Amino acid sequence: MSKTITTRELRKKIETMPRVALGTLPTPLHEVPRFARELGGPRIFIKRDDLTGLAFGGNKTRMFEFLLAQAKAERADTIVGGAGVQSNYSRQLAAACSALGLKAHLVLRRIRGTKDDDIQGNLLLDLLAGASVHIINATAEEQNKAMYNLAEQLEKEGKHTFVVRLAQDNDLSPDVIAYVNCFCEITEQCEELGIQPSHLYCSSYDSTQAGLELGRAALGSKMRIMGIAPADWCHGVADSVARYANQAASKLGLLCRVDEKDIMNTEDYVGEAYGVVTPEGNEMIKLMARTEGIFLDPVYTGKAMAGVRDHIRKGLLGKDDLVVFLHTGGTPALFAYSNEMGLEELKSHLSYD
Repeated sequence: MSKTITTRELRKKIETMPRVALGTLPTPLHEVPRFARELGGPRIFIKRDDLTGLAFGGNKTRMFEFLLAQAKAERADTIVGGAGVQSNYSRQLAAACSALGLKAHLVLRRIRGTKDDDIQGNLLLDLLAGASVHIINATAEEQNKAMYNLAEQLEKEGKHTFVVRLAQDNDLSPDVIAYVNCFCEITEQCEELGIQPSHLYCSSYDSTQAGLELGRAALGSKMRIMGIAPADWCHGVADSVARYANQAASKLGLLCRVDEKDIMNTEDYVGEAYGVVTPEGNEMIKLMARTEGIFLDPVYTGKAMAGVRDHIRKGLLGKDDLVVFLHTGGTPALFAYSNEMGLEELKSHLSYD
């Protein structure tokens, strides 16, 4: 029996999983020729998961369709989660909870010190969506403990809680399956456009890339997937991506498996730290906006696109290649990073009467 299946067969397996409707799908896939010309490299197409529709879009919306279906099946009425203060995950979680009639409690960890106390960007949207937000100074481990402590307190108050990652990261199958589905979309859209991409780039170090890898394996695709990690704490990425992908494969009843030796992921474009902008990332944000009217973000996609440009300069991508870049969203964070966007250069385009 073949380990690869058709897109239609894979979609049927995905349709067996519990799911709620949150996103506007499929998201567009379109070419960015002016941007690509500036980079002097191959044709580039962008998969617009910044346009998933919920709370200014992003890749997490797909994931919550599966994860919050699980929460509702467990009769949860209160969701506890968290990440960094300017977390795209938390912003989409807060909005998803509002859409589903759930109460969101977010434990958010400062990444940029007191800058993260500004009510702007994703934090502003969390609050507008009605989430209860708790901002703390903590390590990731302390943050996880704080989420569970909060959930325990809420249970004592009579709530039925469901704790999402970062706390529950041993099995990310709902998140992974969401991006198996996305890979199906990419495959179908490429067929409609009559293109055969050689490479797929994404900002990821866990479930997003795991889903893409599993989709590639299940369909027997020849696309080479390159993950650009947004943080340098992501050691052992290949192992975790393969493990998450194979857990989801079992859930979907797939015969294929993902081998960690086939996983490509790099931390080369993180810069100083997670959540800290890089000059190269900022340059890509401005170039994309000024050539295509599309906005990348400072934490994830700006840095990932800097990786694409560097790979072009190093000859790892040639003019005969064709790249799909997965835009995972995150643009609301731009409003919290205005001071890091090079205000003096921006002001040179500004005049007053």
